[in-house]
Amino acid sequence: MTSQTHQSLGRIGIWSAALHGSRADDAGRKAIAEAVAELEELGYGTLWLGGNPSPDDAAAVLTATRTVTVATGILSIWEHTAELVAAQIAALDANARERFVLGLGVSHSRLAPQYAKPYSAMVAYLDALDAAADRPAGARRVLAALGPKMLKLATDRAQGAHPYLVTTEHTAEAREALGPDAVLAPEVSVVLDTDLDRARATARNMLGMYLQLPNYTNNLLRLGFTESDFEGGGSARLLDGLFALGDAERVRARTREYFDAGADHVALQVLTADEGGAGLPRAVWRELSEVFADEL
Repeated sequence: MTSQTHQSLGRIGIWSAALHGSRADDAGRKAIAEAVAELEELGYGTLWLGGNPSPDDAAAVLTATRTVTVATGILSIWEHTAELVAAQIAALDANARERFVLGLGVSHSRLAPQYAKPYSAMVAYLDALDAAADRPAGARRVLAALGPKMLKLATDRAQGAHPYLVTTEHTAEAREALGPDAVLAPEVSVVLDTDLDRARATARNMLGMYLQLPNYTNNLLRLGFTESDFEGGGSARLLDGLFALGDAERVRARTREYFDAGADHVALQVLTADEGGAGLPRAVWRELSEVFADEL
């Protein structure tokens, strides 16, 4: 199962909240379908749907594609019951189910009013998934794991981990915690801009919200950053540690650092000055596919 997951994810994926189309109108859903079909043709291994998508949301992307893996990145366990999720996965046709990966996370106390005892809640959720009458055999899943306990759970009860907003140092620590066989697929945010000051401004525009969430800031503190690094939307040191900033070759080099630290797959989230992570930056996805041609 783990080797199947390694192979099906590929080396490079695309992470985008804009691929989650449940809040889009008909024109928006058509644009998403066209974009994911092109991403598949470009050769990306996995499309990660941000924005707390359900398997039903992923089904639309699976329908618009033929071979690419589609993953939820990340489904909040507080907003989707295990029984419903299992039923939605079971409802996928055989081809779609083989290409689907369920990414699960505990979200954040500021976003989920019922948030409590996140580790225990995730264990209970996995138990409920495994006990669901509709649970299909062979369903694959990864956890949005940051700390040691959740990383251990990602090894024991899932195929691996999909950490978000992490440094290469965290990737190295996660690889050690997961062991050699589990999948490690971090998200890495990209700003393709040779003007470093402008690139950092774009990164800060995205990062500001996450610096209000203790799960992320506590993890960054564990990694050696300080409270002063969180001021003003993020210090240059913090931005350079979390993002891939610069031209396409610099983005490639930064991605290589995550692979060298132990990642099996890197999910690239493209940020642009005008849209943040909200749009469909198809021109940038094309440019990145060229620089990563030997990885796709």
